[in-house]
Amino acid sequence: MTRAREAEPSAAFVRRLGKPPAELGVSEDNEDCPDIWQLDNGDVAVIGRDLTTAYRTRLPEGVTLAGDERLVVIPGTTLSAAKKDIPDA
Repeated sequence: MTRAREAEPSAAFVRRLGKPPAELGVSEDNEDCPDIWQLDNGDVAVIGRDLTTAYRTRLPEGVTLAGDERLVVIPGTTLSAAKKDIPDA
C-alpha cells in the first residue's frame, strides 16, 4: 500500500519547539524527556510516552493507527510552550 506521504527517516533535527523539558519541570533527567522538534524537511518529531497499547481499543471514531504508528502522550505544558514556535497555517 502506498501512502499519500511518507516520513523521511533521514531528516535531521533543526530546532526545539518550546522550552527544554527540565525548564518546564516535566523532566528530572535525560531518561524522561518529553519534547517537540522541527526537522529540516519541515516535519515535527514528538518525543513522549508510548501509550499505543493503552489507547488502541478506545480511539475516537475515525481515528486509526497503522501498524508502524505509535500514539505518544506529552504533557500539555510541553505543547503550550511550543505554541510560539509553531507558525499559523
